Amino acid sequence: MKRDLLLDAAEQLLAEQGTTALTLAAVATRAGVSKGGLLYHFPTKDALVKALVQRLIDEFDAAVDERADGSPGGYTRAYVDATFDIVTDRDPHRARRRWAVVAAAATASALADPLREATRRWHRRDDDTDVVTARIVRLAVDGLWEATDYAPLLFDAEECEQLRRRLVRLLEDPGDTSEVAGTAAT
Repeated sequence: MKRDLLLDAAEQLLAEQGTTALTLAAVATRAGVSKGGLLYHFPTKDALVKALVQRLIDEFDAAVDERADGSPGGYTRAYVDATFDIVTDRDPHRARRRWAVVAAAATASALADPLREATRRWHRRDDDTDVVTARIVRLAVDGLWEATDYAPLLFDAEECEQLRRRLVRLLEDPGDTSEVAGTAAT
């Protein structure tokens, strides 16, 4: 599909040359289409960046949905597994492209709105488990994603697997939640 070809070209430009290199003319050239062909799908640079962000969100949603099993804590386990699949993807080109899309969205507040809304949805999702533990686990994997965007080889495969297992275990045994429930003695 030509639309995906254009989005791929835009991601590549962002990853290789940064946000200042992302122009409609450069994307058209990279994709091997006319500027008019690009404008048919994306009339503005903002429309292109919004589409890049939406594709990133849709891909993550699909990865989580594919793994979710409907059990208590199942959504958060799927969130952990999907994130670890991304974090442990050793293809540096894909990792840079994901980060580049987020960086491009950060250039204007309105461009990041879909990502902010998705983040709210991901972190407010009811999971039929201890709410605070689920949030801690999701925030931890988000932090891991952020850290590995800056340092992709921060943890080797074994370390990543240890982290993943520990986070999943937290969901299975959240420990003493009395403080969270407001029943702790003061």
